[in-house]
Amino acid sequence: MRVCIDHADLVRRFEACDIDPAAFRHAEHIHVAFGLLKKYDFLEAATIYANGIRALAAKAGAPRKFNLTITCAFMSLIAERMAAKAYDDPEIFAGDNPDLMSKDALAGLYAPERLHSDIARQVFLMPTPHNGRAAQAV
Repeated sequence: MRVCIDHADLVRRFEACDIDPAAFRHAEHIHVAFGLLKKYDFLEAATIYANGIRALAAKAGAPRKFNLTITCAFMSLIAERMAAKAYDDPEIFAGDNPDLMSKDALAGLYAPERLHSDIARQVFLMPTPHNGRAAQAV
């Protein structure tokens, strides 16, 4: 059964921090990211998204649930897919990109201990190369 969502209202409520964190599941995260990327350029959308997710985690009483690496990585993947093919409807986007609808979408890019580390919560970490070594400063 498909639930009809007013995506514009969801984005508006997200920007106003007028969302119940318990009702804001992974699919809503993806739909909001899509809506923000349609409305703003990438940097502005990513900033609004990260600030909103951080505020929702705090509102839920779980500020440590916020992870900047996960937030930015998902936003980047969504933006990349949107740049590769023009989408107007978030439901069609979700249907065409079922991997993004899973919380495990980043599993092939990050080792779990790196993705869920304290530093990943605070700063964006680049994906781990296939050899498992993190990028080193030159």
